[in-house]
Amino acid sequence: MARALPWLQRRFRVCATARSTASAAALRVLGVVPVTADLDNGIPLRLAGIARWVIHSAPPAATGGRDLRTRRLLAALARPGRASLSQRHVAPRRLAYIGTSGVYGNADGAWVTETRRAAPDSPRAQRRADAEAALRAFARRQHVRLGLLRAPGIYAEGRLPEARVRRGEPAIAAAEDSYSNHIHADDLAHAVCLALFRARPLRSYNASDDAPGRMGDWFDQVADLLGLPRVPRVSRADAQAQVSPGLLSYLNESRRLDNARIRRELRLQLRWPCVADWLASRPAQSVRLQAGAGPVK
Repeated sequence: MARALPWLQRRFRVCATARSTASAAALRVLGVVPVTADLDNGIPLRLAGIARWVIHSAPPAATGGRDLRTRRLLAALARPGRASLSQRHVAPRRLAYIGTSGVYGNADGAWVTETRRAAPDSPRAQRRADAEAALRAFARRQHVRLGLLRAPGIYAEGRLPEARVRRGEPAIAAAEDSYSNHIHADDLAHAVCLALFRARPLRSYNASDDAPGRMGDWFDQVADLLGLPRVPRVSRADAQAQVSPGLLSYLNESRRLDNARIRRELRLQLRWPCVADWLASRPAQSVRLQAGAGPVK
């Protein structure tokens, strides 16, 4: 969440978890206090009482049906540390989580509000739904004010599907294509900061821009920006055999996110209301992108 640091550092002394000495050194350069923590092993984490305001953005591990990273984090936040053993344990006051709109599953292109019941289709989305459930339970027990941001495809310079476009992996033909949703990384960073202050208790928010679009059109826009050939289009039936399983799980989900709640309750003003606005601001072929970055629904 480096993009959120300027806003946060004007208001807080910021600490962040670091898994290695190199990560800790990088945080110090940014003016952040590193806290050693590894959510993937059994080493006891001493995080309780360090901060009253918490942003959780760590993704789940790549396997399993539950998000054990989130569960370990919450256990650490609830566990009194050495300095707290002789005094009343102070739990976080507010917590904001960056999750995924994938928890909704496939909506066949329908508009989706936060009142729609979660129905994750893929293992990765099921882990995200598990994280939300664990966070809600923790917030109720510890009386923490929790805001859940459900983010779709996050994009920015260095965060576009260049590698996929270069491979020429097919997209779905226009007549059968799925809807996808996006948000610029700067807008998401601003949204999570606002959620710390303005999110209603146990509230979920579609952290999306104003303009859902077709997935294939998104790949075309990226190709045009980079001066690359557009990827071929195939029928949805043919895509099942020609597209990698990981990308296919995204292509088989279609929904349009309604973002009225994040505008109304968090009073978020998007810098980039749609992908086209950001693309129009970029000189052709001027963006150097990170190979391997892909869509996140």
